[in-house]
Amino acid sequence: MTEAPDTLKTTPLHGLHLELKARMVPFAGYDMPVQYPMGIMKEHQHTRARAGLFDVSHMGQVRLFGDDPAAALESLVPGDIRGLKPGRMRYTLFTNEAGGILDDLMVTNADGHLFLVVNAARKEHDIAHLTERLKGRAEVEPLPDAALMAIQGPEAAAVLARFIPEAATMAFMSYLPATFDGIPVIVTRSGYTGEDGYEISCASADADPIARRLLAEEEVEAIGLGARDSLRLEAGLCLYGHDIDETTTPVEAALEWALSKRRRQEGGFPGADTILKQLAEGAPRRRVGIRPDGRAPAREHTEITDAAGRRIGEVTSGGFGPTANAPVAMGYVETASAAADTPLQLMVRGKPLAARVAAMPFVPQRYYRG
Repeated sequence: MTEAPDTLKTTPLHGLHLELKARMVPFAGYDMPVQYPMGIMKEHQHTRARAGLFDVSHMGQVRLFGDDPAAALESLVPGDIRGLKPGRMRYTLFTNEAGGILDDLMVTNADGHLFLVVNAARKEHDIAHLTERLKGRAEVEPLPDAALMAIQGPEAAAVLARFIPEAATMAFMSYLPATFDGIPVIVTRSGYTGEDGYEISCASADADPIARRLLAEEEVEAIGLGARDSLRLEAGLCLYGHDIDETTTPVEAALEWALSKRRRQEGGFPGADTILKQLAEGAPRRRVGIRPDGRAPAREHTEITDAAGRRIGEVTSGGFGPTANAPVAMGYVETASAAADTPLQLMVRGKPLAARVAAMPFVPQRYYRG
């Protein structure tokens, strides 16, 4: 059932979206821009070529304080948080006792506390999970009055450096408290498009003036959720609730790289027995990239079969990749069929369409490496 507009939350940039004539849709309980008059295809291409500004204020922002918040958080995630140096950030996962993924998140070692960014649809769950499981070990401070925006693309660094000169030389996956035209902000060199770029956290009241200043720069256009989705799909990045969820493990999801070496050796996180066993012995299924033949895209829930017509999996994300100039998808298949170039069949409107397993990302990632 679609949520009624009057029950939806809005971000601090909602008025700006309406002013820019965005097409608004319900997303994770919020009224969000799916596209602007430029259209999804051109928004996608503009981000790849220049710089796009995204409203991601629906995401959850949380601080963790305490004597040792990193050790406390490690009881809930398989990432090396204690080894995270000041000013650095890391992608990690909340896991459950069965090894399933409760959410994926970013964790930053931020000047004596941890700064977390979690997914919009999971933030209430995640805050409750943190509060309950870390009681007595860490103080959980949600930041409901903080906004978040992302500027992404090859010209993002040049644009942001006009306001924050130090941003130009920030390392990938690093954090910087700064001022933007005198406004206090937190900047991280991160994002979810596969491009170089930044996320900017600020007080809700400051989001509109910051967004307007950035959009006034010649390189920058406002970008909606539609292009954000096609960009992350081309970059081979998971969307929670689609490509990963409580029924998928990090090994099945091809996210082993997020399982730090020390944590693999020590365990001590929820679902460690299942996850470590799959690391050693393999998992029954695997998230893979998929390249359909021809030009017809395969959408989420498309059935995947082998050459004999036996069901071996399902597409979890799919569409047309504007930069790849071809349909691209990802999904889960039986591990025996997960090797690159394995032929597959996609059941689209009752007809089998030829496809093959393909390496991800579909478009080279261009994160800043210094």
